[in-house]
This record gives sequence, structure tokens and C-alpha cells, in this order.
Amino acid sequence: MTENEFIERLRNRRADAYGKLIDDFQQKVFATCISFVPNKEDAEDIAQEVFIEVFNSIHKFKEKSSLSTWIYRISTNKSLEFIRRRNAKKRFGFMQSILGSETPVDRSNYFTEFNHPGIILENKEKSETLFHAINQLPEAQKVVFTLCKIDDKSYQEISDITQKSIPSVESLMFRAKKNLQKLLEDFYKNEN
Repeated sequence: MTENEFIERLRNRRADAYGKLIDDFQQKVFATCISFVPNKEDAEDIAQEVFIEVFNSIHKFKEKSSLSTWIYRISTNKSLEFIRRRNAKKRFGFMQSILGSETPVDRSNYFTEFNHPGIILENKEKSETLFHAINQLPEAQKVVFTLCKIDDKSYQEISDITQKSIPSVESLMFRAKKNLQKLLEDFYKNEN
């Protein structure tokens, strides 16, 4: 079946097409989500949201890119939405603690899962430090760095997913590496 036929079957809400969609993309979507949100349960929840979005929005897919690129874009956006919501909750909890309304939730143990197939690091502490540094990058740099170094996407694929030019992706990657280098240098200086 061609991609166009597959998309048409999805638009017609054929059960076999949705089964194939899950079979073909479940691991890829989960891998992208856990790259951004390295917590297994949250990444699974986000992946579910991605498939719901694909199901509800397939009729809006304009086929200007491949289906997989469109799904990666949704996965990236859903992951970033989750991070923004989590950060907003942390700020709200902090404000409540200042005002004496409620004790803030301890998020220090948030990064609990590091079983992503693209990450082979010596131990959990180094992984936690790296993910903490990546999450401090500006959003555009974080997206490009994560897709490139953790999800192993080419600059062309990242360009398609983010809808940015290849020179823009290269520039963001360069700045992300420089910023990460500084963040990690500062971290290790403070540790000694």
C-alpha cells in the first residue's frame, strides 16, 4: 500500500489503518517523547496524546511532508507542550509556597527513566546532569539538539520536522552545543 493509500484509509477511519499506524509508529513516537521528557510514564502519556492528535487531525494533513515527518512534528510539539505545562505548574507551586498556601511539589526526582535506546551513558547521575542541561537550553535549540543527538535525525529531517531551513538548524545546533558546553563546564566547576 502506498503512503497516499494509507493516508486515505486513515481519513476513512479504517481500523486496519489505525492498527498499522500504531504498529509502524508506536516505538518511534515513544522514543521521541522520552527524548524530551525522560520519564517513562509521562512519555507514554504524551505518546498516547500524539496518536489521539493524529487520529483527530489526519483530515487536516496537507501532505506537504511525509506522514512520518508530520507525526514527528506532532510528537515534538506535544512533548514541548508537556514541558511548558510542567514548568507552569512548578512556578504556580512556588508562588503558592511563597504565599503560604501550599507546599511545592518536589520535582528533584523527576528524571527517573533513562532507558532510551539512543542514550548510552555510564550512569544515571550523568544522564540526569545532561538532561538537566539540555532542558535549560532555549526551546528551539533544545528541539534541534534533541532531534539530532538523541533521536539521531539528519539536518534535513530536522528541517522538515521543525519547518526551519537547514542553515537555521545548523546555527541552532552550533549554539546549542556552545550553550551546553558552558552549562556543563559551570556544573562541573561547581561540583569540585
